[in-house]
Amino acid sequence: MKSLLDNPEKLLRNIGRVRLIGTLAFLVLAVLVARFSWYLPLIAQAERAFYDLRMTATAPTVDQDDRIVMVVYTDDTLIDTKKRSPLDRATLARALANIDALGAKTIGIDILIDQPQDEDEELLSVFAKMRTPTFLAYASFDTNRGNIEYRQQQFLDDFMARLKGDKVRPASIRLEVDNDGVARSWPAQPRTLPPLLGPAMMGDASSFANYTGSIRYRLPRTDDRPVIASFPIDLFANPDTAAAFADQIKGRYVLIGGDIVDLDQFETPMTAYTGKRMIGLEVHANILAQMLDRYLPGQVPTGILWLAGMLVVIAGVLTSLIEGKNWKKLIFILIQIAFFTGLPFVLQNHGTDTQYLPATGWGLAWFIAYGTVGSAARAIGSEQRKFAQSALGKYLPRDIAQEILNDPERLSLHGEKREIFVVFTDLEGFTKLSHAIEPEMVAQLLNRYLDMLSDVVLEYGGTIDKFVGDAVVAFWGAPISRPDDGERAARAAYAMWQAGEAFRKDIPEGVPPIGRTRVGLHFGEAIVGNFGGEGRIQYTALGDSMNTAARLEAANKKLESCVLASRAATERSGLDWWRPMGRIVLRGRSTPVDIFEPRPDLNASDFDHIQMILNRLVTNKSVAIEELAAYSAQHSNDAALANLLYRAQHSQAGGEYVLD
Repeated sequence: MKSLLDNPEKLLRNIGRVRLIGTLAFLVLAVLVARFSWYLPLIAQAERAFYDLRMTATAPTVDQDDRIVMVVYTDDTLIDTKKRSPLDRATLARALANIDALGAKTIGIDILIDQPQDEDEELLSVFAKMRTPTFLAYASFDTNRGNIEYRQQQFLDDFMARLKGDKVRPASIRLEVDNDGVARSWPAQPRTLPPLLGPAMMGDASSFANYTGSIRYRLPRTDDRPVIASFPIDLFANPDTAAAFADQIKGRYVLIGGDIVDLDQFETPMTAYTGKRMIGLEVHANILAQMLDRYLPGQVPTGILWLAGMLVVIAGVLTSLIEGKNWKKLIFILIQIAFFTGLPFVLQNHGTDTQYLPATGWGLAWFIAYGTVGSAARAIGSEQRKFAQSALGKYLPRDIAQEILNDPERLSLHGEKREIFVVFTDLEGFTKLSHAIEPEMVAQLLNRYLDMLSDVVLEYGGTIDKFVGDAVVAFWGAPISRPDDGERAARAAYAMWQAGEAFRKDIPEGVPPIGRTRVGLHFGEAIVGNFGGEGRIQYTALGDSMNTAARLEAANKKLESCVLASRAATERSGLDWWRPMGRIVLRGRSTPVDIFEPRPDLNASDFDHIQMILNRLVTNKSVAIEELAAYSAQHSNDAALANLLYRAQHSQAGGEYVLD
């Protein structure tokens, strides 16, 4: 079996070496874009924006979380304590003692003790008496250079070493943001750091030990009731007011930190749509809530991402090659856009982490593939159309070509009513066959087949109207009519079937069997002339006679015959080889048609005998069927005759059989 690659010279002539290499290069580029768009400049920004949109659109809307509470230093606290940096530790010490007494489940402190203060001894004393598991913020110069200096880390380490008791332990407060400043993912924790604050407070965090995917943020059900409750630390520094908030502390995870304007503020994926930033303490709270909910979103495997990228490119390629009406193509494109756009939302909404899913890259890759292949196809199509127009010119009859040369006015756009003989052919099963063999072999077989049938038409003086795939449409009687046009058309119809039989017996090795050539012949009126526009015209025939010939050809399949002609055509053919095949109502018609089959191998007595039986169908159907059955039994290999018997048995009162 041959393919286009077996003949590189022909391939390069049609496509061109430069165009082929360029097209392949752009398709490879499209696949890479579809896979690595998150890491490409500009495209990565679009990917993040699209992820933020779907993350916000699919974020769960919840009531206030009754497991976690934040106790925060506010700007009012700074004013009252007259301290901004570092935060007042006396307030922290008193609040810790009261929160510990109120029965908090766990306490996490997002405040770095990285500079000496007068209240340090008071704070150390409180830490030593803590009964609640407490985790104190820790950061290192190596991993958080933007937040801590080397000398600060030295003091922090010394302070940690002075802690007494077993309830207070360090926890990392390291958060990460993307290069656009948005906190989307869990931060990776180097082994030199203690556990992250949220997992440390959770305790059993083994399922999240290596998780670095997206942070699951939630939206409040109402604007006046945030997802994580927050109270000023001042309320808990006083034992009297702290007691009033006992229900807000008992059994809960308590996070202590700062909620100060322009300090420790983070943008989240929702910021672009809500306009609100989030303090680092709340980011830790969301991480903790995600762990408490055991929400561990699935990841799309790398292999699936590669496969999806290639499928997107293939979709773009195939779409560019679709032919048809523009609105149908537009609908197909819109369906693809809806699918590739909607799929990430569906995945995100059903528990898949779509961060790093190249959704924008898919769209860009699709357009690259669509534009690249579409451009190449248009260039190749233009060349092929020129070749086709030149090739079809070879099949114009010589007398018509000569008449056009002698009288150029015949190329003007007009038509005239003529009586013509029309032949319509079709090659059984060739469309199905074309899907089973290589395109080059399809072209080779089709060209040879059309050449053979075209030669027959020209040999008998006909005009080739058009090729419709493997179908040939030809007519006799225009633009030049001859007295023997009927005989020419009839002999051509039979010879075209014979040519088809010869073709199907002489096919290359490895090609599946090819079906029969079916032929329809009819005589009737048609409008014949040059139709089209000033840029492109075609000499063709229009009218009911063309449709009737096509329906006769199609009827062969139902009637198990190969060539069928109408009475109008046979009576004008001057030939005596027509076997009557009954009366049928063609599909889509209401008027019955007497049909005949060319059988030059039979005697006139056979034709007369069958006609007599068919005449008797109207007057004595049962006797006619018995006679036809007896005659058919004598010709057991004649499928068309057996079909005639079946139609006679199921015919209507007038002897006609209606094709569905």
